[in-house]
Amino acid sequence: MDKRSMTIAGHRTSVALEPEFWAAVEALAAARGLSLAAFVAAIDGARSPERNLASALRVAALDAVARRGA
Repeated sequence: MDKRSMTIAGHRTSVALEPEFWAAVEALAAARGLSLAAFVAAIDGARSPERNLASALRVAALDAVARRGA
């Protein structure tokens, strides 16, 4: 697991993901023309309160793969 810290909505937070998921999240952010922090903030703002941020990022990565048909 790789842990990264960033500021989201004015608050520092840390997220731990497997390196493969970080690579996918970084690719998604780049494809949308967003910084990693901006992309994570967008996912954070859209997630349900029952899902933690790391899980929401994993689901976003899996959804992107599913939409590509991979």
